[in-house]
Amino acid sequence: MTTASTNPALSLTYQHCHFPMRRKSIAILFVISFTPTVISLEIDLKGFNPEHEFGAELKDNKLHFSWKSNPHQFFAVFQLDQKGKETESMPLIESIGIDKKTVINNLLPHYLFWIGDRTLDKRGWTIFFDRVNRRPFTNELAILEPSKIKVSTSKNRAKIKVDSLKSKNFEGSLNFHFYHGSAFIHMEAQVSTERPKTAFLYDVALEKVSPKNNTLHWIDPLGAAQSLTINETAKAKPLATRFRSVSLGSNEGSITLSPFPHQYLYPLDFADNFNYNWFGTGYQEKIKGFCIGTRQPPQGDKRYVPWVNAPPKTVQKLGTLIHISKQSGLDNINRVKKYTRDDSFKALPGYKTFTSHYHVEHSLDYIKKQKEEKTQRIPSKLVKPEFVDVFKEMGIDIVHLAEFHVGKTPRLKTKERLAELKVMHDECERLSTDKFLLLPGEEPNVHLGGHWISFFPKPINWVLNRKEGQPFEQEIEGIGKVYSVGSSEDIIKLFEKEKGLLWTAHPRLKSSFGYPDRYKETDFYKNDIFLGAAWKAMPADYSRETLGWRVLDLQDDMANWGQKKYIVGEVDIFKIFKGYELFGTMNVNYIKLDKLPKYQDGWQPVLDALRNGSFFVTTGEILIPQCSFSGKESGETLPSIDLRHILLDTDLEWTYPLAFMEIVSGDGKKVYRQRIDLNDTQEFQSRKIQKSIDLRGRHWVRIEVWDIAKNGAFTVPVWIQR
Repeated sequence: MTTASTNPALSLTYQHCHFPMRRKSIAILFVISFTPTVISLEIDLKGFNPEHEFGAELKDNKLHFSWKSNPHQFFAVFQLDQKGKETESMPLIESIGIDKKTVINNLLPHYLFWIGDRTLDKRGWTIFFDRVNRRPFTNELAILEPSKIKVSTSKNRAKIKVDSLKSKNFEGSLNFHFYHGSAFIHMEAQVSTERPKTAFLYDVALEKVSPKNNTLHWIDPLGAAQSLTINETAKAKPLATRFRSVSLGSNEGSITLSPFPHQYLYPLDFADNFNYNWFGTGYQEKIKGFCIGTRQPPQGDKRYVPWVNAPPKTVQKLGTLIHISKQSGLDNINRVKKYTRDDSFKALPGYKTFTSHYHVEHSLDYIKKQKEEKTQRIPSKLVKPEFVDVFKEMGIDIVHLAEFHVGKTPRLKTKERLAELKVMHDECERLSTDKFLLLPGEEPNVHLGGHWISFFPKPINWVLNRKEGQPFEQEIEGIGKVYSVGSSEDIIKLFEKEKGLLWTAHPRLKSSFGYPDRYKETDFYKNDIFLGAAWKAMPADYSRETLGWRVLDLQDDMANWGQKKYIVGEVDIFKIFKGYELFGTMNVNYIKLDKLPKYQDGWQPVLDALRNGSFFVTTGEILIPQCSFSGKESGETLPSIDLRHILLDTDLEWTYPLAFMEIVSGDGKKVYRQRIDLNDTQEFQSRKIQKSIDLRGRHWVRIEVWDIAKNGAFTVPVWIQR
């Protein structure tokens, strides 16, 4: 059958093709004729295999694509006769639906890029202390000019690639990924730039043609459901949501637009809800029609605002998810939030959740409020501080603070310093329960170089500026034992005596740039009191397949340096209140503990689990309940037996479909990576993986697991006896 376009300015001739059963290794060439130019649209189906149970049909100027999520069949219809001008185009997505029934029709996707300049003079691309927002920046809309469409499939996954997507500074393709078992479309711009020193952000829009019969739905930051009848002429405005999601509803169901939960939030010091969604018309004076969207705030928290790295020629993969449902927008969001476990961390038998490095400054607030209220009692507004409830609601068992992160702390005289410590210790005890531990901690940043975190197994009184002739240890009436430190030797002595741990905060970044590398040969680094370093996803670079590669690389380097050092997850933010966007900034450590210690008894088991490497780190979506190499778990030592056939035995549990697992090992000089493709996985599953691996010549081994939304989990090393 031959069909011609009804558009008078365009003629399109093609042969009706349907591939229901057998693979077709062919490419089809569409000739799209405009006046006076001719554009050739090539449809490449060589990578499409019907045996993978996806459907692809070319019919009536459209590509009909389908996939299954039992018991339903989902579909998306793409219009092929695009003119190449966004403001005049027919909608790229004619319809999205379920079981042959359209849920939403006439959608036009948009990407808007914010273009700024990175400061590369001092620290290159590994930077946080940058203020891109304070220098001139612009925004630009990417225009889709279809010239080639490529369809490819594997067992559980499919991809439609549309070339090309162009803006002033970026160029690439628009891609649609489909996953059997998942009721969403993973939309992704893959673009690169030749522009040097580029820091950027991206906003995503789904423009709805004629939205008068649609409704808007979201959950506000405090958890209340919100709905709105759409005003087609309402000007675009940012929207504060929970779960970073906004829904567009119809009489037949809804779609929900939601970014990747952790990757999309570029690193900042504060975790306020910066309105990561938006809706309306005339967005940034670039998109005329009515849209729902996601956005990255150009001004951030107005402190250090580093945006995202885009080194020249790197392919930035800018993903977002379009969730499809027969139900209402609010019901759709209630399903979407299951992917992040309601923005919380699941309880695992035999583990407790431990999170570290929070500058909430509760102690200083407490002292300030006492003065304001002229009382020695608990300040009225701090009887029940919000941050404690926030952590409890997220499934956190243990919070390790980083109090007194102000410039004057190292200079405080003994009396004032001890008064502050007493408030911290008393408040941590008051706010701890048999199900929740709030533990004292600091980022003291003295005498060692760089920034570092302190962690003791009980309340310790210590002063940071020991003077010549001042005793290292003394008894003070009404307080008890007090230590004063003035050198790295004092630090070692104190932490050895009180069985404390310390580690590098934000290693190789911020004020720890160059650390712990610079002191890896020192006595305190080689001492067991030094745990290692802390992991957080910064800087941001969307060409990377993982988060936090800066510190994952450091874990491998430290293991190759020869000491048993570990990386522990950190969050490193200021202030926490209800309604903040905390989950997107977080990771958590699952440490092996059968029960929570009582504050009054001390919390030595927590430090022991960290020191022994008995934990794994995750963004929350992927869990590793068990992982061993021939019976040895993280932190343990594998005897030097026959290393040709070591059995990796691990249990995994996840929400989003997985992407891959890597077995990472080292020989003291090099790092080796063995990738296991997990493209056969579907969402909300679990699996035992057993694999024989050859570890001859290796000194250590660990694993990482990553999903399609760039969420991840990893273990720390198992050591190999040499």
